[in-house]
Amino acid sequence: MVVLITGATGGLGTAVVRTFLESGAAAVFGAALSWQGETIPEGRFHPIEADLTTTAGCQAVAARTGTIDALIHCVGGFAGGKPVAETDDETWDSMMNLNLRAAFSMCRAVLPGMLKAGSGRIVAVGSRTGVEPSAGLSAYGASKAGLVSLIRTLAIELKGTGITANVVMPSVIDTAGNRAAMPRADSSKWVRPESIAGVLLWLASRESADVSGAVIPVYGNA
Repeated sequence: MVVLITGATGGLGTAVVRTFLESGAAAVFGAALSWQGETIPEGRFHPIEADLTTTAGCQAVAARTGTIDALIHCVGGFAGGKPVAETDDETWDSMMNLNLRAAFSMCRAVLPGMLKAGSGRIVAVGSRTGVEPSAGLSAYGASKAGLVSLIRTLAIELKGTGITANVVMPSVIDTAGNRAAMPRADSSKWVRPESIAGVLLWLASRESADVSGAVIPVYGNA
């Protein structure tokens, strides 16, 4: 398997990269905005620096990887905390670009190769907030809801092509960043990155060929 993992330096992305390498993937490409100061795995791993919120960045990544068997799209971010009436344009645009536009542009970039090959797996990481809105998180929630719609639309469009598209919806992920941001929260209820990575690995496999358009909750004990 040749797989492209976006957001590869994040708290989830690093676990996903490790899981796919341990699974024996022939090649793992990891795309991130920067690899400066990051630990880069040896051997079958290939780091790529690119801004995936731009069309040019996504097209450059697709050109670098060539045809892939699976796209695991982990790029995403969080901002918000204010009601709609107080949410500024910068926050709204940031969430749409990072959580939705990047996914659209990356999927569009890799699809020609998958369609030519007649096979492929597209798996995106969304958020529980995308299906269960929360007050104060309008920009974040709307961007993640848009991601769900994008992936489900792809699944419909790709019927009969050998390509599947699914989205995994975690609750709060147990990362160092989230622990620092929420020191008083009960992290025992959060989802381990390795647990999510296992679901992503299966969705990228041949065994998942009959699953497409799924919106899969990975909520832990939340």
